[in-house]
Amino acid sequence: MAGTFEVYQDKGGEYRFRLKASNGQSILASEGYKTKASCLNGVESVKTNAPDDARYEKKESGSGKFMFNLKAANHQVIGTSQQYQTAASRDKGIESVKNHAPEARVVEVEATS
Repeated sequence: MAGTFEVYQDKGGEYRFRLKASNGQSILASEGYKTKASCLNGVESVKTNAPDDARYEKKESGSGKFMFNLKAANHQVIGTSQQYQTAASRDKGIESVKNHAPEARVVEVEATS
């Protein structure tokens, strides 16, 4: 089952998206965009790049948590995961993005903190 991209405008006026899995869990979040059109282009870039293993940058934080970035072909980060307790959990997060993003629908929502 596909997930959902939620597009919203933050308190600073920037547009952002987050990818939610079919269970409602947020699995990927964007940086801020100045326009909604740019944000929607970011969503399309995630859909295009999500299936490609080479686009994922696996990272470990200084505090021992694990996360990943999804990068476009130009190596720019287009989405960042939450932090996970284990590398295995992070890798499941990557699989979730790969499974949910390509067919995810896009909805506009009100900003939440």
